Amino acid sequence: MRQEEIWDAEAAERYDTPGTGMFAPEVLGPAVERLAGLADSGPALEFAIGTGRVAVPLAARGVPVTGIELSRPMVEQLRRKADESTIPVIVGDMATATAPGAYPLVYLVYNTISNLLTQAEQVACFRNAARHLLPGGRFVVELWVPELRKLPPGQSAVVFAAQPGYVGLDTYDPLRQQVVSHHFRFDDSRQAQMFRSPHRYIWPAELDLMAELAGLELESRHADWRGAEFTAESRSHVSVYRRPPAP
Repeated sequence: MRQEEIWDAEAAERYDTPGTGMFAPEVLGPAVERLAGLADSGPALEFAIGTGRVAVPLAARGVPVTGIELSRPMVEQLRRKADESTIPVIVGDMATATAPGAYPLVYLVYNTISNLLTQAEQVACFRNAARHLLPGGRFVVELWVPELRKLPPGQSAVVFAAQPGYVGLDTYDPLRQQVVSHHFRFDDSRQAQMFRSPHRYIWPAELDLMAELAGLELESRHADWRGAEFTAESRSHVSVYRRPPAP
């Protein structure tokens, strides 16, 4: 299934969960704060801007934001919050689409680079980010660390969340470096809703090599947006890559 088919009107409608989940202040606030600091009031470009979860509050902080987004329904959902003059969006693939101008900050958050299902597409995404960066500019990637250590021998699935009304599990294909996330939501009835999304998982070292191929250098890596130390036990990371300054 293609990404534009996954992120259809139904997915866009249920994506926003104001005040909870990925929209919770304790999740969203530190991300916006860090990105605003990296942008330093300059314009920012968000790859896979979605419904504007990060872009809308970042723009409210005074950072001009432009977006690239493959899903038209997601852009339509964004338009309920901000018009085209406030947050311009180019509809297209983040690996190839171009936005006008150059930026001190390009960012790609919440594991979305893994929506590109081949290594070649992910490398192209880094190169696209580099094309949009000013000398000295930064590309920020937020990504989870593959949880293959949790897989028992002979088992291909890992439950990553289990709470009232929701179970989430990932099924891994280590040979192809693919994972499918399954989200099950249910109530007291016999009915349940399932949403599935395929991903290509990336190890941090592989991500660094992609950056090097695009002419970028790793500047920092932390376990979260607040700057916690990244360790072997970290479940995710925020990596900041920099385009070298002009001579």
